[in-house]
Amino acid sequence: MQILENVSLKQYNTFGIEATARYFSAFQSVSDLEELLSYKEKLSADNSLLPLGGGSNILFTKNFDGLVLKNELKGIEVVREDEMFFYVKAQAGENWHSFVLYCIEHNYAGIENLSLIPGCVGASPMQNIGAYGVEIKDVFESLEAYDLLEKTIVTFNLNDCEFGYRESIFKRKYKNRFIILSVTYKLRKLPVFNTSYGAIEQELDKMQVSALSIQAISQAVINIRTSKLPNPAEIGNAGSFFKNPQIGTDAYIQLKEQYPSIPGYTVDQQHTKIAAGWLIEQCGWKGYREGDAGCHARQALVLVNYGHAKGSEIFSLSEKIISSVRDKFGIELEREVNIL
Repeated sequence: MQILENVSLKQYNTFGIEATARYFSAFQSVSDLEELLSYKEKLSADNSLLPLGGGSNILFTKNFDGLVLKNELKGIEVVREDEMFFYVKAQAGENWHSFVLYCIEHNYAGIENLSLIPGCVGASPMQNIGAYGVEIKDVFESLEAYDLLEKTIVTFNLNDCEFGYRESIFKRKYKNRFIILSVTYKLRKLPVFNTSYGAIEQELDKMQVSALSIQAISQAVINIRTSKLPNPAEIGNAGSFFKNPQIGTDAYIQLKEQYPSIPGYTVDQQHTKIAAGWLIEQCGWKGYREGDAGCHARQALVLVNYGHAKGSEIFSLSEKIISSVRDKFGIELEREVNIL
């Protein structure tokens, strides 16, 4: 274990943005982490800290003048089971999609709809990641996190995390206070299939699936995501750059009169969720490119780095998109990606 200086972060973020960390190290155990944190106080930097997992939800717009700590905690185990559930604990540094495939292979049901989401296990509760009708809060049991203030390990249950749409207490009240160490998921022994969202049913038909299974649903999701979303290994991106906005249902009805094709999904009696990709596409951004920064040709929700874009250029493009959607629809888009 060592602390390196002036390290390129290009390989550590899925946007492939060139940025430099003043200091960089990785930890594979809690004792490693505590040792690195004690060293941090002696470093000649701005004393800021950036825990880093898969780098799949971050946009570097400048160099980082503190210490980047790469989370490399690994391990998966069933910590207990009851009549209906397996309680599966995964260390935060595990690759998310690999973890999903592991669960599918062992017939632990509940996260098959979350296949092929980039990033690590530790980011899953922080973002309350979700796709195709499933969110982490639906399968979450607990997590362990290191409290940087108190220097202790704290356990959070479902209510403690205050999950919302792509939100948790770790993005708001406790931002920058905790490093997530492990997450325990409550996964079903007998699956409850969720195929009603998006194009899953059509894809299952195309696959000629006769007997529904978590394996089939996972493959359907992988097929859909592969057809719509760019592979970060080929084109730099962080997946969905913007959240789908929620507006008042009355406001949605008014927009529907003006734009009959506008897609909306009922949240509750007072609120409707709008597809951000549709809004962006209607403003003419889909497939737009400015230098090496662009809006993907197949999914307007995804901003991409075609090679040598700066983070500031991608951020500038996002500002223009937000402004145009606000001007046209009166809706304020919110970034899902963390900006540094």
